Amino acid sequence: MAKHATAQERLFALRKTIAKLEGKAPTLVGEEQARGEQKIHHIRFPHRLEIGLPDMDAALEGGLPLDGITEIRTSAMRNAGAGSGFVLALAALIQRQAEASALLWISDRFSNGETGLPYPVGLAQYGLKIKHFLQATPRKLEEALWLAETAAASGALAATILEIRGNPSAFGLSESRRLSLRAKAARRPILLLRHAGEEEASSAVFRFRAEPGSASERVLPNGAMLGGSIGFPVFRLTLEKSRNPAPLSFTLEWNSRDRLFLLAQPPEPSRLSISGPTHSGTGLPAPADGPDRTPALGRLVAFGRAS
Repeated sequence: MAKHATAQERLFALRKTIAKLEGKAPTLVGEEQARGEQKIHHIRFPHRLEIGLPDMDAALEGGLPLDGITEIRTSAMRNAGAGSGFVLALAALIQRQAEASALLWISDRFSNGETGLPYPVGLAQYGLKIKHFLQATPRKLEEALWLAETAAASGALAATILEIRGNPSAFGLSESRRLSLRAKAARRPILLLRHAGEEEASSAVFRFRAEPGSASERVLPNGAMLGGSIGFPVFRLTLEKSRNPAPLSFTLEWNSRDRLFLLAQPPEPSRLSISGPTHSGTGLPAPADGPDRTPALGRLVAFGRAS
């Protein structure tokens, strides 16, 4: 009871801090009612979040860590919807096992200019409980990082989502380590959403590259299969950072009605792990005046110049 009351106080203080950073008046609706509630249950968090798919959970060593950082990046801004959708699906899974806890989405101003703000109606249709969804838009990246650290350390949130664009110099390995230490101490997860970013060193336990996938086939009333229809969102995910020796690729479908992932296609090794020559030369046509087809190039090694 006392521990949960302390968490409630931290959550209210966090809301005031968000409003101060955004230059708005704090919203205190329901604060007194929440403080006066008598039946309050302390929420316990497991160490891992199971995705629900055996192959993927095995690759994640049991699931995503709920006391560390998981990074989801996109290679271009045109894939921001896929990255955001996958993060929100993970947030819905976290929220399902911690019904009374809130989620905080922190966006830097560069991401807001490209992707916009979360839409409450869409969040509800996606499987999230918008009653426990908080959103902050600090004016500076430094303020966003400070708010993410404070939110993770408070222990009042089910998860903290930090949305940034690219690879800003203000967010490097040192800042990533501080976030990781806050998450580890409070035993709360941080989901780092990086739009149009490159791979870089970080304290994230896992890192995914997210891309949009084709919608699955649908069964029509007459029994025929309809391909390419508008259905549940599909994500093409590449597990770039893990303890696996080679990256793995998964194509997942998010069922927002039942709040669960489905395997759209069987997992396959990433093209980065396929062995063989990069330029085989076998597809080149034979020269008109030559005796035979151009031989395969094989692997090339760059040597230093002698002069």
